[in-house]
Amino acid sequence: MAVSHIIEDEKALIEAIREIAQEKVAPRAAAIDASGEFPWDMKELLAQQDILAMPFPAEYGGVGASELATVMAIEELSRSCATTGLILAVQQLGSTPILLAGNEVQKQTYFPRLASGEWLAAFGLTESGSGSDAGAMQTFAVRRGDKYILNGSKRFITNGGLAQVNSIFALTDPAKGTSGISAFIVEKDFPGFSVGRIEEKMGIKGSQTAELIFTDCEVPVENLLGQEGEGFKIAMMTLDRTRPGIGAQAVGLAQGALDLAVSYAKQRVQFNKPIADNQGIQFMLADMATKVEAARLLVYNVAEMIDRHEKQISKYAAMAKLFASDAAMDVTNDAIQVLGGYGYMKDYPAERMMRDAKITQIYEGTNQIQRLVIARALLTEL
Repeated sequence: MAVSHIIEDEKALIEAIREIAQEKVAPRAAAIDASGEFPWDMKELLAQQDILAMPFPAEYGGVGASELATVMAIEELSRSCATTGLILAVQQLGSTPILLAGNEVQKQTYFPRLASGEWLAAFGLTESGSGSDAGAMQTFAVRRGDKYILNGSKRFITNGGLAQVNSIFALTDPAKGTSGISAFIVEKDFPGFSVGRIEEKMGIKGSQTAELIFTDCEVPVENLLGQEGEGFKIAMMTLDRTRPGIGAQAVGLAQGALDLAVSYAKQRVQFNKPIADNQGIQFMLADMATKVEAARLLVYNVAEMIDRHEKQISKYAAMAKLFASDAAMDVTNDAIQVLGGYGYMKDYPAERMMRDAKITQIYEGTNQIQRLVIARALLTEL
């Protein structure tokens, strides 16, 4: 197991989450995938066990867990069900802009309900014409008196339509490019807010992904995060701190696939012996395990950097997300190969794990963007 410097109380918490995942989350995973419906029972389970409270400071009703413990929790949940692991990851993603740039009133208003799981959070940056190029967004906000009026839309938003609290990014000064982007807390019931298309996806089917539409949406001035023009910086700082969570989701998926492949290889008999006795299979398993462990170390490393409040984390967050998600695709694909024909069938979870793993290479910045982040950091270092 990867080296980690987790305190005893958090170690006990992670062990408890592992048991919960094995006993209550894993048995639901196939049904969640088959129905494509948001698993409210899993959300309630995470809320009741204070797992959703982990990313929030104790003074606002949270657990105040370290980033390391939080990514370990996402990993353990995703090992059994990627959709359930994503509930925790997105609760952190949607609330991190408030954590980073919110004032005391905003934190007191939103964090207790988010920490308890009464409310869900979402992060609205992507649009139909601006994915990797966030600066090309078209959603705009104009101040009128004590309100901002938002017009535009967001696309591919996890928890879209379910979240009561949405961190939304919009242009307040289009002439300034990314320096003209501002961040807002938009509640689900604000006038002018509506939900458009609900996406049908290849994987993480139980996670609702939707289009958010703003038609003269009224947002109180006090719901501006930070100052006008700080939105892009807030968004990038958020992603630096939440990409490790996606890396952790990928590690969990890869570990689950490895567990399945090892177990199957021991039981499957061909030519009068378990296929695990074949060196070809052994080498595959060895490569899979090495990739999982290397990915885990990268994720844990950047989580600890965040806990130490190190400032230069962008490169390491990108490395963790890049390597872990690529490893997850490799490992889940190899798990299907180890299982052979059975791996291709829905009777076994390998094919679901591969479908779920694919999105980790795409959301919170495609892996091509991660390579750009890493390369730019390298080329600007002294």
